[in-house]
Amino acid sequence: MAFLTFEHCGITAMSAAVPKRVIQNLEYTEFFPKEQVKEVVEKVGIYERRFADENTCSSDLCFAAAQKLFQDNQIDKSEIDLLVFLSQTPDYRMPATSIILQNRLGLPNTCMAFDMQLGCAGFSYALSTVYALIQNLGIRKALILNGETRSKVYSPKDRRSAFIFGDAGIAALVEKSDKYPKSFFSLNSDGSLAELIMIKGGGYRNMSSAETLKEKVVDEYGNIRSDEQGFMKGGDVFNFVIREIPKNIQRTLDFADKKTEDMDYIVFHQANNFINSYIAKKMKLDTSKIPHTIEKFGNTSSVSVPLTIVSELKDSLCGTKTLLLSAFGVGMSWSTAIVPFVDCKISEIVEVENGKAI
Repeated sequence: MAFLTFEHCGITAMSAAVPKRVIQNLEYTEFFPKEQVKEVVEKVGIYERRFADENTCSSDLCFAAAQKLFQDNQIDKSEIDLLVFLSQTPDYRMPATSIILQNRLGLPNTCMAFDMQLGCAGFSYALSTVYALIQNLGIRKALILNGETRSKVYSPKDRRSAFIFGDAGIAALVEKSDKYPKSFFSLNSDGSLAELIMIKGGGYRNMSSAETLKEKVVDEYGNIRSDEQGFMKGGDVFNFVIREIPKNIQRTLDFADKKTEDMDYIVFHQANNFINSYIAKKMKLDTSKIPHTIEKFGNTSSVSVPLTIVSELKDSLCGTKTLLLSAFGVGMSWSTAIVPFVDCKISEIVEVENGKAI
């Protein structure tokens, strides 16, 4: 099992950006009867989401978040030695979006920059990668930029995914310091379940064509999408979650010699309200320690865990706090992390329109 331990590195500051456009889920689509929409929305617990406009990409959301981070914390950009961009909705197939952001943010040419392409479990993957590099290499400060515009890749005519996904971006500054206790990570994958969440067309296995872009009825319920729009087998994903996630959380706690009672906050991936409530009940967790943003931002994929921290824990991370982070998603991949935060500075969320903060 991929259990990892790090020490003397941590997140010193965080910020987030969301599109200005607010989607009211109960009024989102004309393709389904209102009674059906109401049933779906109440089940998943998502009432509002943010959608990027046609001129806003994931990198724009991350750029706005990073600018806010620099501004609020008076960061010397010349000291940023590493930039990691995490997303499955990058600007281009090539070049890497991280390198575009390195230049756009005015970071030095000595800054190492690379992309990570992971879904909903990705933030802990990116954080552990940065911790490994900053702990073992001559890196002073690192920047994680994590952004998604999932609204651009799901069909409003497919009831199984139309009401779930939203857009957001975050920036997290990581530094070395003796003040940070140990962090613990469990990172997992099962490619045999790759087809549970997928976009089949538009890559290099099944390249873009008139056929992949064509909308078609995909099931007996009349759901419609193209091969270049995402789909999710919700029932199979739920079965995976209830089988693997509580078990992995417990294994990580055992590895760290911790208990759930030792956690100040437990931050779940914001997949849907029913799943998170089920896990909390199954593990007998203190729900007062579980912040949530799903009702106002929806499922923002890999951004959902850090966005929830920025949105809901802004004034709660003074002193030393221990957070358990748990996420799962496309791959399938899943992760659990126990991460200490020490006087982490969190900025107000900024809004973005036409690619710019407003």
